[in-house]
Amino acid sequence: MKRRLKKKVVACFISSLIIIMTIVISIIMIVNYNKKIHSIPYKLEKLGYQKEEITFFEDFTKGENAKMNMDDILNHPYHKDLSSFLKEKYFIYENLERYLAYKDKNNKLTNSEVVSLVNVNRDKEYYENVKKVDTSKENLMLVNKYYALDKDFAFDDLVTVSIQHCYGNQKIRKEVYEKFKQMFNDAKKEGLTIIINSSYRTYDYQENLWNNYARTHDEAWADSYAARAGHSEHQTGLTIDVTTYGVKEQEDFETTDEFTWMRENAHKYGFILRYPKNQENITGYSCESWHYRYVGVDVATKIYEEGITFDEYYAFYFNQ
Repeated sequence: MKRRLKKKVVACFISSLIIIMTIVISIIMIVNYNKKIHSIPYKLEKLGYQKEEITFFEDFTKGENAKMNMDDILNHPYHKDLSSFLKEKYFIYENLERYLAYKDKNNKLTNSEVVSLVNVNRDKEYYENVKKVDTSKENLMLVNKYYALDKDFAFDDLVTVSIQHCYGNQKIRKEVYEKFKQMFNDAKKEGLTIIINSSYRTYDYQENLWNNYARTHDEAWADSYAARAGHSEHQTGLTIDVTTYGVKEQEDFETTDEFTWMRENAHKYGFILRYPKNQENITGYSCESWHYRYVGVDVATKIYEEGITFDEYYAFYFNQ
């Protein structure tokens, strides 16, 4: 009798233990499942992202200087190019939705091309929603088909260029002229002559120039060849068109030794080739081998070393 009772007690204990263990295991499984479904990796996976992308997102959102937090990514609809855009060197968070929209409309473009184009507003039409130029940026002001100067804007330190350095009557900012003279003299030591043939232009001058082009051809042609009034860098007094002896057409400057020298050395004096070859979609203008803009030595050097345009520099480094 005692032996039977003992067996029943043992059997009951074992059954109870099994039940308790089952309950414990079930609780652990439920807890783990809840942890899983509420975990960041699980949520990202359910959105459609792969393991490599999830790891990148987790790293990208860490630290005080992170451009996005995890909630931004979790609350954003899945997009196959999201992680790729975040990896782009010139990514600007405020432009994210524009990148994605522009990519969807132009899927043959690389993500790098999309970032560059959107950063410089090429997802918008030229001369629409024009903003005022921030002239407080002085030598680093941006003037293009999206930013316009007031009709009466002009710096008060314009100086007359000596006939030794130019054709016709030319004016530029004093600092620009000092740097140009340094460049001119160093080029001379190598037997090269750089001559300014166009510099500061008033609003009215540019307006007449563009109107003449429009009358002679049409507005589309005029826009492809010249800036509209208020949108010309020449009004800043920071821009020079250059040439050298023997050049009959501006386009021919590209074939000269002076152009080759300036392409490799102009940044050392604070000048950049403003409209480089194959950057028409970025700058809004075809290559102009003769058109140089003063931005200062540090910025010119950075633009030269990174191989970007001033529009791209301004958007990423100066306008965030």
